[in-house]
Amino acid sequence: MRELEEFEKEKVVEIISKLNNISVDEIKETSVLTDDLGIDSLDLVEMVMDLEEEFDCIIPDESYEHVRTVADIFKVVSQFV
Repeated sequence: MRELEEFEKEKVVEIISKLNNISVDEIKETSVLTDDLGIDSLDLVEMVMDLEEEFDCIIPDESYEHVRTVADIFKVVSQFV
């Protein structure tokens, strides 16, 4: 598994930002999706679909079942890009 490049992390943050109309500046690696960003399970599924499209990959459902933070999303995406 490789570390995401900075521009790739920025793309992930942009997708999260668009999902719930959250300012990019409010999104930190430590942000908890549900508590800090208001992302629910349906939003998460939509976000994963957007990530798959952006990075031209397939992210299996079980890979994001326990995702809690933005850093967790970075880890999941890095496994499949």
